[in-house]
Amino acid sequence: MDFILMDPAGTKLHFPVNPQEVSIRREKKFETVNILSLGEIDFPQGEKVKEITFSSFFPKEYDMSYCRYEPVPDPQFAMNQLNTWMVDKKPVQLIITDTAVNVFVLVSSHVSTFRGGEPGDVYFDLTCRTWREVKIRTATDTSPSQRTDLKPVPKTYVVKSDDSLWKIAKLNLGSGSRLNEIYELNKDLIGPDPNQIYPGQELVMP
Repeated sequence: MDFILMDPAGTKLHFPVNPQEVSIRREKKFETVNILSLGEIDFPQGEKVKEITFSSFFPKEYDMSYCRYEPVPDPQFAMNQLNTWMVDKKPVQLIITDTAVNVFVLVSSHVSTFRGGEPGDVYFDLTCRTWREVKIRTATDTSPSQRTDLKPVPKTYVVKSDDSLWKIAKLNLGSGSRLNEIYELNKDLIGPDPNQIYPGQELVMP
């Protein structure tokens, strides 16, 4: 089993000493609502981000009894790399071979410990949180589609008995003086005399 962290640029940190255990914490997310007659009620809201925690150390010198490979990385360099990933707040890939763990994570914290009698060795506690890509959906164009025929739909008026163009203009357009507008639109129907209109004629209105 090997523990590896790797960023998208290809920088890799292969932990030289395997931790004794790995803790993977899963939680269900709830929203608590206080209902007057019932008290607090929890509503599930999905799974929280997983936390993966393990502890180990970076040895100053290679020891075949517990080191996975040689040469081992410089402990200070390794801790600086972990700190860089934590500060960058960018996802890195965590791989634990021989397990199902192969996920992108954010390095959320690491604690360094130096022990007396072990000069150069650096012990650490590392916590990673699984990373989820946030997909932002762009707003689609919700404006109504334009008519292919941009000409306005004409309004019409059916002539009644005792109507005149002046009366129709007054009632529908607000001014009898606009009768010529009606006449120009309906000259073919009315004929040469604007005063000759008949009940039942359908006039196009401006």
